[in-house]
Amino acid sequence: MIARLRGRAAGRAGQALVVDVNGVGYLVHATPSVHRLGSDEITVEVHTVVREDALQLYGFASADERELFELLLGVNGVGPKVALAIVSGSTPAELRRAIARDDVKRFQAIPGIGLKTAQRVVLELKAKLADASFASDESDLTARDALVELGWTLIDAERALADVDAGLPVEEQVRHALKQAA
Repeated sequence: MIARLRGRAAGRAGQALVVDVNGVGYLVHATPSVHRLGSDEITVEVHTVVREDALQLYGFASADERELFELLLGVNGVGPKVALAIVSGSTPAELRRAIARDDVKRFQAIPGIGLKTAQRVVLELKAKLADASFASDESDLTARDALVELGWTLIDAERALADVDAGLPVEEQVRHALKQAA
């Protein structure tokens, strides 16, 4: 199996990236974080999917992204394309936090994921990712919900609150997030 490629980004086609490794071009379906690595020499963490009719490579900027992708593949109803969409939408830390909080809506916001699949992702991965460092208090969810009520997307609200001290009162958290956006 191919686990890592180091080479030059030779071309792009949508989410796919051609990584030239000593004259051989590998087509890698990649997360946006891989596309931001540049066009000089890059290192891409890879998950290989072998099927009867195809050999597909999925690329990630970090081993953490790849690990989360592989965990998602273990969820019933989640294939490589859906798993890539989930990992592409947020950082691994944000996704782990959403799973720890039972944030089904976060996953439903991703195209191709319905309520049942979102619930399965949260339920099945919560046990695997049980880690107290990703738990959060209820005030953080309330601050996020307040930002969503103001018209923010779930992802933008969580990203803005990631840099805000969770120990602050909800109003202060929202105020800091709004200042960062200005």
